[in-house]
Amino acid sequence: MVTVGNYCQAEGPVGPAWSKGGLSPCFFFTLMPSILMALGALAVVLVLPCKRQRGERPAVPDALSWGAGPRVAPYVLQLILATVQVALPLAGLVGRVGTARGAPLPGYLLLASILGTLASACGLGLLVVERNQARQKLAMGAWIKFSHSPGLLLLWTVAFAAENLALVSWNSPQWWWKRADLDQQVQFSLWVLRYVVSGGLFVLGLWAPGLRPQSYTFQDQSREGPPPSTWRDLGRKLRLLSGYLWPRGSPSLQLVVLFCLGLMGLDRGLNVLVPIFYRDIVNLLTEKAPWHSLAWTVTTYVFLKFLQGGGTGSTGFVSNLRTFLWIKVQQFTSRQVELRLFSHLHELSLRWHLGRRTGEVLRIVDRGTSSVTGLLSYLIFNVIPTLADIIIGIIYFSMFFNAWFGLIVFLCMSLYLTLTIVVTEWRTKFRRDMNIQENATRARAVDSLLNFETVKYYNAEGYEVDRYREAIIKYQDLEWKSSASLVLLNQTQNLVIGLGLLAGSLLCAYFVSEQKLQVGDFVLFGTYIIQLYMPLNWFGTYYRMIQTNFIDMENMFDLLKEETEVKDLPGAGPLHFQMGRIEFENVYFSYTDGRETLQDVSFTVMPGQTLALVGPSGAGKSTILRLLFRFYDINSGCIRIDGQDISQVTQISLRSHIGVVPQDTVLFNDTIANNIRYGCITAGNDKVEAAAKAAGIHDAIMAFPEGYDTQVGERGLKLSGGEKQRVAIARTILKAPDIILLDEATSALDTSNERAIQASLAKVCANRTTVVVAHRLSTVVNADQILVIKDGCIVERGRHEALLSRGGVYADMWQLQQQGQDEISEDPKPQSKAW
Repeated sequence: MVTVGNYCQAEGPVGPAWSKGGLSPCFFFTLMPSILMALGALAVVLVLPCKRQRGERPAVPDALSWGAGPRVAPYVLQLILATVQVALPLAGLVGRVGTARGAPLPGYLLLASILGTLASACGLGLLVVERNQARQKLAMGAWIKFSHSPGLLLLWTVAFAAENLALVSWNSPQWWWKRADLDQQVQFSLWVLRYVVSGGLFVLGLWAPGLRPQSYTFQDQSREGPPPSTWRDLGRKLRLLSGYLWPRGSPSLQLVVLFCLGLMGLDRGLNVLVPIFYRDIVNLLTEKAPWHSLAWTVTTYVFLKFLQGGGTGSTGFVSNLRTFLWIKVQQFTSRQVELRLFSHLHELSLRWHLGRRTGEVLRIVDRGTSSVTGLLSYLIFNVIPTLADIIIGIIYFSMFFNAWFGLIVFLCMSLYLTLTIVVTEWRTKFRRDMNIQENATRARAVDSLLNFETVKYYNAEGYEVDRYREAIIKYQDLEWKSSASLVLLNQTQNLVIGLGLLAGSLLCAYFVSEQKLQVGDFVLFGTYIIQLYMPLNWFGTYYRMIQTNFIDMENMFDLLKEETEVKDLPGAGPLHFQMGRIEFENVYFSYTDGRETLQDVSFTVMPGQTLALVGPSGAGKSTILRLLFRFYDINSGCIRIDGQDISQVTQISLRSHIGVVPQDTVLFNDTIANNIRYGCITAGNDKVEAAAKAAGIHDAIMAFPEGYDTQVGERGLKLSGGEKQRVAIARTILKAPDIILLDEATSALDTSNERAIQASLAKVCANRTTVVVAHRLSTVVNADQILVIKDGCIVERGRHEALLSRGGVYADMWQLQQQGQDEISEDPKPQSKAW
């Protein structure tokens, strides 16, 4: 039977906290469990009053499924770790009893086991309580961003810090790692297990996997509650970024990445060696050492300083070499991101592009691309090295100076990093609001400039300037809040750094005065700490920049999350074009739910025939062309070309056989020749000119001073409406498609030019299947079949003469247009104030 002996027994008295190079085990295992128990009790007191009153039964719907609510796997892991943490103190006590072989059990171990078990039990109970509260709020429809209570987080943080604090006693013979008997080996194994468990709870506690986070969107202003943390979905973001960091397919760049990482490790070693050699120089000078020793040490120090550069490591040979080599990797990353975004934008559906704001999208692309390259650079070459320097500094001072120095550095760095993270997280909302307002300001400016003519028509210049001024004022107000909070953060960081430097310098000076350290050691401490504080002073900037990049990336991730509406089916093959037979069979389509744009549309266009679609505006004529070109997928029915369902073939092969002349022609800001050549980018100048002649625009082009090299301006605004339409016709003629779609192809032409273009189009459309949308019925009188579309339905069909003889909708439209032409010919002068 094992008896309880003295409270501390052979471990020494509880009074002296420090003994023989480390903390006294008796002191440590008396103080830390007491603190943990106090924190556990405090957390329970703070959280339990928030529980629902007895008898209150929240309505937890059955629809609260695992997929929509809890993230089960991480929470189960968290629950398992918390349970193991409760059992570990008792396991340590049982292990000590089993290996003691009749020796008295120190009283502090019994106290530590009891208090540690109670504190861990408090943490486990709070974990279950908080999760139940979160489920209840979610079931009641409340917006929540689940996170653990500050008390529970503090409990787990202190528990993990306590296990790390044991490392300062690495050189003490009283602790487990310096004693080889079975009892101490068992205790050491249990300490390793406690370290892993407490570390896991600390990490999972920051993640807070209680509930699945809401899907974020940068522009959603209607959602209630605080904005999501920029660190949410961190793993997913880093996985996406890692694909751009490692240059796949380029072995040379992969070697560059590995070499740059090696240089980064060399920098860490230099940061340790430079202060050491500086200390040696001071000691050699103090001891009046021989010249050859002093000269060799000074030369080595200067060489290492040359490699290291300044205190921040930003101007040294190693750092500059790494920066130079990293340029190609950074360019690779930037290129891959830009191409991925650009390709994804072109993959998105027409429905999405019709609802986008061009200026806002371009700003998102620019910010997203720069944020990716900046984020990778800050993480790899700033944050990770800074954290590595901190860890190396703590270990070095604990082993070669005194563990109190390591403790001071650890506390100072921990407090600095904690304050930086907390304050910066608080500042996140200001940066996010700034981005939202900046997007709105940019979109408003672009929208106003794109509608320049409309602004002039209505003398609205002052109104547009006032609106832009309001947007700028809102942005600057948010910018001031962001800048003011930055000043507060900087002052807080300076205070922490100053206090840490003061405490360490006073302690080091005391040991030097007691002749326990040399003067060179004081110089080493001051040099190393200042060298460590320099990049740490920038850590706040690094963290803010990383967080800013995460915020800026949110828009980019939103773009990448946009699903492509029209997709090729898996295994879809190319369209095998034969004759050009088009079939619509019972086609239903709607742009929005609840309003049918096309209803039960069925028709057949035989190869080489011309089909005309006529009817009032908004009837669905242009929609038929868009569906045939597969800008949208139909709701039901089937569209076939030569008996092949167009939804079963690839979009590229389908569109390669179709040429379109749209109603609203938009040209690239390029030369006329290149705009025509867009129909066949490999065509030579002779083919371009032939297409222009066929479209009747060659003479007009040659009348320009620069001919075919004339710049058409943004959206082709330097050309008239008729000229733009003829360029579009020439582009389609150059493509030489098998099927031609004409959407009011001559609407912007006068009567004489219209007849000339009609003759050209007749030659182009000969022996090709053609679908024409027209408002002027005179342009389709020779069509093989005319469909009259009204309210999304085909109300009449037939040839021109048959439809006139029927006396229906088509005949009425024909009569109205004929009367309008007669009135214009009889009275060409407009009536004053007549509507």
